[in-house]
Amino acid sequence: MKVEVLGTGCAKCKRLTKNVETAIKDLGIEAELVKVDDITEIMERGVMLTPALAVDGDLKVSGRVADVKEIKEILQG
Repeated sequence: MKVEVLGTGCAKCKRLTKNVETAIKDLGIEAELVKVDDITEIMERGVMLTPALAVDGDLKVSGRVADVKEIKEILQG
């Protein structure tokens, strides 16, 4: 599983990254966490508001910080 946090490094982006790390750890799953901070790549994916969260290339959250509970639900499918 590839989990991507898309954002330029703002405080909200960092908080989303921390929440994702916590969710992965709590679930005990194998996941590759990638931080995408290149604005051109973010825009090419159609993301207009950051932070954003994508799982296996599928955009799940955009423009807000998802909490740990929501991220766990997303990761569990």
